[in-house]
Amino acid sequence: MNTSSTARSAAAWAGLALYPVVGALPLFGSSAVLPSVRALGVALAAVLLVGVVRRVPLFALAVVLLATLFAVAVQPAQGPFDTSRQTTVAAFVSADVVLGYLVARRPRGQWIAGIALTVVAQAAAVLVFVQADNLIGFAVVALLALLVACMVGLLGRERRLHAAALREQAVAEAVTAERLRIARELHDMVSHSIGVIAIQSGVASRVIETQPKEARAALTAIEETSRDTLRGLRRTLVALRGAEPGESAPLAPTTGLADLGRLTETTARDAGVRVEVVHEGAARPLPADIDLSAYRIVQESLTNVVRHAATDACRVLVSYADDALFLEIVDAGAGASATVPGMGITGMGERVSLLRGEFSAGPRPGGGFRVAARIPLPEAAR
Repeated sequence: MNTSSTARSAAAWAGLALYPVVGALPLFGSSAVLPSVRALGVALAAVLLVGVVRRVPLFALAVVLLATLFAVAVQPAQGPFDTSRQTTVAAFVSADVVLGYLVARRPRGQWIAGIALTVVAQAAAVLVFVQADNLIGFAVVALLALLVACMVGLLGRERRLHAAALREQAVAEAVTAERLRIARELHDMVSHSIGVIAIQSGVASRVIETQPKEARAALTAIEETSRDTLRGLRRTLVALRGAEPGESAPLAPTTGLADLGRLTETTARDAGVRVEVVHEGAARPLPADIDLSAYRIVQESLTNVVRHAATDACRVLVSYADDALFLEIVDAGAGASATVPGMGITGMGERVSLLRGEFSAGPRPGGGFRVAARIPLPEAAR
């Protein structure tokens, strides 16, 4: 237990020890003291129990109820609405406030026990110390005050549980979003390399006996692609391990549209697909998340061309508008075969959706497949 916690505990129990003395002083003061001042003193004395109420509210309630019985016993037996009975009312209200806190903060068994204890104590006080002609009025007032305290406590409890449920839901959604982000990043990082490896391994297996040089070139491409993938995975894992709790781990170093040239060269060399890159508008620096997402969309689209389109050429358009970035990847291959839903197209759509953009992917009317994305740019990037 640290020093601050020890000090708070000491203050709480010191308040409990002082409560009987401070609470009794107004009751035995000079007769010239106004009843309202006596009532205020009894109510303020209950403030000393705040620390104990927060730690053991049921025990604090029992202490306040004993003090209530004592305050009622030493007061003259007069009507409940007489000014001299203000001290008794203040004592009852203090007990009801503690009961409301108990209902709002503690398990059901504790607050049910607290309600039962309060009913018994207040009923005994009313029956023993209140005159018969005022019995019904005082009992009704005490019961209404108790019901109000329980209702306020239940409302507070409901709000607290609702807030806790919202926090848990927010945490669960954040965890799910982070898992999807990691899954998208790993998929986009690995799928392109695996597609190239699959193609090159097939080439190597077919020509290993008849064309050793071609087979060696294919195996070299497999080795280089595998090493690049391992380096990317290592960087990702290091970033994930180094992220602070509650922070989003930076996946991938500084990959962006500036690397499209290397990506298209690798695709043409290792997969045999020629990629024509067309730039429109004035290229400018983009925010890291937009730059990375744009690169991953092009990368995943090229992966789909390599794996599904059965063509040797495609076209990539990167257009910089005043307020948005446009991407379009088209090919003239077997577009229908690429319409089967998969993680790649779903991941691209999720990336664009997170950036509040628009995404579409599907067969072209004249044949082939088209992927298009519009990503709005923030004011700083315009």
